[in-house]
Amino acid sequence: MPEPDLTTEEFRRLGHAYVDWVADHRAGLPGLPVVPPVGPGEVATALSQPGAAFPDGRLPEAPQPLDTLLDAVDRVVVPGSTLWQHPAFFGYFPANSSLTSLLGDLLSGALGAQGMLWSTSPAATEAEQVLLDGFARALGLGEAFTFSGGGGGVIQDSASSAALVALLAALHRVRPGWRETGVDGRERVYVTAETHSSLAKAVRVAGLGARALRVVDPVPGTQAMSAAALAGAMAADVAAGLAPVLVCATVGTTGTGAVDPVRDIAPVAAAHGAWLHVDAAWAGVAGLCPELRHVIDGVGLADSFCTDAHKWLFTAFDASLLWVRDAAALPAALSVTPEYLRNAASESGAVVDYRDWQVPLGRRFRALKLWAVVHALGLEGLRAHLRGHVAAAVALAGRVRAEPGVVLAAPPTLGLVCLRYVGADGGPDDAVTRAVLERVNSSGAAFVTHTVLDGRYVIRVAVGGVATEATHVEALWERLCAEAGTVRATSTLPRP
Repeated sequence: MPEPDLTTEEFRRLGHAYVDWVADHRAGLPGLPVVPPVGPGEVATALSQPGAAFPDGRLPEAPQPLDTLLDAVDRVVVPGSTLWQHPAFFGYFPANSSLTSLLGDLLSGALGAQGMLWSTSPAATEAEQVLLDGFARALGLGEAFTFSGGGGGVIQDSASSAALVALLAALHRVRPGWRETGVDGRERVYVTAETHSSLAKAVRVAGLGARALRVVDPVPGTQAMSAAALAGAMAADVAAGLAPVLVCATVGTTGTGAVDPVRDIAPVAAAHGAWLHVDAAWAGVAGLCPELRHVIDGVGLADSFCTDAHKWLFTAFDASLLWVRDAAALPAALSVTPEYLRNAASESGAVVDYRDWQVPLGRRFRALKLWAVVHALGLEGLRAHLRGHVAAAVALAGRVRAEPGVVLAAPPTLGLVCLRYVGADGGPDDAVTRAVLERVNSSGAAFVTHTVLDGRYVIRVAVGGVATEATHVEALWERLCAEAGTVRATSTLPRP
């Protein structure tokens, strides 16, 4: 019978080989296509054909050498992967997975801690508390969001989970009996058309139904929530016997990077007893830089605030940072304690059991990878990382403004630039914009994504990858210009 696990010496040998593979892969990324030239089903076919990893879709009966797994990854996985860590990846928002954070993740995996309770891993719990308190102060959130100030932070798996637990805490505050009797259909949640879809999903998961979602009009000429429109919507709902539960203000929407005016929204939410959640998943980390902190102005007035370390802060997925002003709010809504989880430390009330701060019971020691990043770079290094990307995006926006035939579709926000092409009459040219995006992506040289704004197709350029530098943004711009020229040269429409 084979041994159930590697010996320490086997692990040492294979560990060196696997680390070498990671290092070589990252070093070779610039020479690989960002988007894989594969079609649906091709990866599955390659994995299940005779002689492959899973011939005829069957798992291997006999042990296989772990060295050969790397061969399969090289032959099938890498050629079939969209390379999120590529320096020319400009789609969606960045998903930073720095080599630094991978070392922290290695330590976390080695410890194998299950941090559901303080007693199951005191270090996992308290290291997370200290880190989140430190980040609250570094971001300027205020002492109210620290454990010593009566609040506290937790590392969730995603901003989607953060939104869900914030909604459940809000629901518990408005309807304390909901845990026993459920909801009654009068609950309302307020968002904008630009709010992330995770809020709509949270409303469904919480059992409120899609009818609970109220889309608030923006400030005219922008995509940011109007505090006046919010006040009107909430007042009308209250008059109709409905119950405002939560307002979600977004700092850096996925589509265009719009920033809702948190400071103006906060008193409106408070006047109706609604929980104010700030979703700053991508943009919130910019608050580490004093000159960029204006984007999170007013968050000290919120009930909860979320930003992702795994988007723009060097840390491998998953690491979404959520803070609440009231440390008792999440446990009050989420705690369920069977006998087998009872212990002296929890009963004392002197510790935090993070299982009560999230939906799942189990949790990994996520703090170690974030700790590794802070340890290796310090706040100085993190600020330099953010500033470099913002500067590159500012330069790109300047090039767009100076180039005939292309315009900014929305005001640039931090590292996000939205652009579209226009025709001879100066009006949007969706056909050219779409064709340019498709040609850039099919080239393999770069990857961008789109949104639709005011019914028009828009190219989004999100600058923020771990390896992305100003030269990569410049190369993208040259590619955009070249593809636009090609598209227009083959078009029968008049050129600008």
